[in-house]
Amino acid sequence: MNTDRMAQAFAPFEALAADLIPHAADGDDGSHDIAHILRVFRNAMAIQAEEGGNARILAAAVLLHDCVSVEKNSPHRAQASRLAAEKASGILRQLGWADEDVAAAAHAITTHSFSANLPPETLEAKILQDADRLDAIGMVGAARCFYIAGRLGSGLYDPFDPLAAERPLDDKRFAIDHFETKLFKLADGFQTETGAKFAKARHDRLKTVLAMFIDEI
Repeated sequence: MNTDRMAQAFAPFEALAADLIPHAADGDDGSHDIAHILRVFRNAMAIQAEEGGNARILAAAVLLHDCVSVEKNSPHRAQASRLAAEKASGILRQLGWADEDVAAAAHAITTHSFSANLPPETLEAKILQDADRLDAIGMVGAARCFYIAGRLGSGLYDPFDPLAAERPLDDKRFAIDHFETKLFKLADGFQTETGAKFAKARHDRLKTVLAMFIDEI
């Protein structure tokens, strides 16, 4: 699909998307590709419609929030959002953005990451964090969990103790351990009322996914 056609999916920010899509997705990680960015954009716009905030800054932050890719098992993973913010700042300055708008987009990108563990201080930053975390729970979140596990060479589950009743949780070895170590914790940390409402529905779906998985094995 060409850039112009992809940009149409980011209406009403088609022109901005056309400028930023070539920089948006770094590497070959299918859990952080243009499809992920589009899902986060739709989440963000749905939250912004209820909560307010600067939609243009939010759209730019969404489009560039994964412009630097660091693998999940890298020791530098916690630096990914800072590196993405630095790269995004340069891109937006080249497009003629005002310094204050560049700084606002960069702050949202820096604080969106779970690994970075930094508090979002603006409404746009809170919305981006919520929108990105929505994509980590629910059915899509489960799919991404299994995709990443395969990418990193992990097993699906411990066949002798799948729910870790008598062993420590280890999501580097077993995909479904990641549900308990991270994914089930995300719904409690949403920043906006609208995001929290969406998160509850997806959290319930994620619980159902694990229950069906355990039933089948």
